[in-house]
Amino acid sequence: MKKILFSIAVTVSTLLLSLDLCGQALEVGKKAPDWFFEDSDRKEFSMNSWSGKVLQINYVDPDMSDLNDSFNDAVNKATEADKRSDRNKFKGIGIVDCKSTWKPNSVIRLIAGNKAKKYNTTILFDYDGNLQSKWGMPKDNYSIVILDKNRICRAIYKGKVPDSEIEKVIELIITLTKE
Repeated sequence: MKKILFSIAVTVSTLLLSLDLCGQALEVGKKAPDWFFEDSDRKEFSMNSWSGKVLQINYVDPDMSDLNDSFNDAVNKATEADKRSDRNKFKGIGIVDCKSTWKPNSVIRLIAGNKAKKYNTTILFDYDGNLQSKWGMPKDNYSIVILDKNRICRAIYKGKVPDSEIEKVIELIITLTKE
């Protein structure tokens, strides 16, 4: 009986590990596990696509796509207009959490295309909600993750970035680009 219980425990543990259900959520101070997603042209990207750059990753449920526009406008202004951040050392991208919405992919692509033009950025598509499990990103939400050049997580905001935090995050990005 003990051998059977031991065998079952080993099998369940192996299965959980192989399904990546034992993974931990991304936390500030920890290295972010890499991912691979495609853009609307089916070109595949990973974090290494922007090697050596500080990354701002917006993980977005399309139903909440406007939630952090004031934050993104401020970052864009600091980078593009005010030149406070070096565009050669920083990249903001969007990853659409397609699993969290009822909207069809054609509508999602239209919304993403408008955002990509507005912010001169790359928008990728997570059709299966992989970052929900891999990074512990919440479903039906808008999360922002700031990664340094070594892909260490420096900040995570789940939901709307408070107005009182916007300048603090911009200063963090500027500091990270100078390291």
